[in-house]
Amino acid sequence: MFRLALCQIAGSTDKEANIAKADSFIREAAAEGAQVISLPEMWNCPYSNDYFRRYAETEEGRCVQFMSEISKELGIYLIGGTIAEIDGDRVYNTAFCFDREGHIIGKHRKVHLFDIGLEDGFRFMESDTLAAGNEMTVIDTEYCKIGVAICYDVRFPEWFRKMTLAGAQLIVLPAAFNMTTGPVHWDITMQARAVDNQVYMAANAPARDEDGIFKAYGNSCIVDPWAEFIAHADEKECMIYGDIDPEYENSIRRQLPLLKHRRPELY
Repeated sequence: MFRLALCQIAGSTDKEANIAKADSFIREAAAEGAQVISLPEMWNCPYSNDYFRRYAETEEGRCVQFMSEISKELGIYLIGGTIAEIDGDRVYNTAFCFDREGHIIGKHRKVHLFDIGLEDGFRFMESDTLAAGNEMTVIDTEYCKIGVAICYDVRFPEWFRKMTLAGAQLIVLPAAFNMTTGPVHWDITMQARAVDNQVYMAANAPARDEDGIFKAYGNSCIVDPWAEFIAHADEKECMIYGDIDPEYENSIRRQLPLLKHRRPELY
């Protein structure tokens, strides 16, 4: 069993202030005994096409260096939320993952880009600025394998089944749902991914900034393999914790062996 912490923080246009806030939350989580800590999607800049390229960094950039250093200093695994990563002329929405020594042990580039237009007027086209990744990310830790996906990836259940079949027992999802889809789809989607795959599902949202450029739904949560919430935030800045028990997960899978009962030869 190990302790997971999700840092629900709101970003701003001040990158250094965002780093300082992330530093404070990570230290608080480590002091509370968390061994695996996560940050939200685009924690270091506003969630807007106007800012992604402007704030983008290489793998050797300021934010990656900060996350590496604090992981090593505190001896924690860090799922680094996401930042805008620049590689050549392309910008990706990327989650860097670090081990206790500060080494990058995984890098997930958002696979499914959020290109939508809703009847209420909400429109967002990530592909105007961002490029899509094309690789699955499952990292090895001393506790269990952890799958990492980003926001809109969660709408595609096949992707989560693939991570589960690759051995993931916990899936961490930095995600910034909006105020249209969040209230109706957030909770049920996280529960569905958990119960369908009999995994722990941890969705780490940014906090809502009513005066910000993007109003996030917030409501970070941790769901167990029986689809029950073991931690749930509201919209404000906060920390939530959950004890992740791979043995409990294995027990659920023995009692209700969904994964063994699959008929992949038929579908």
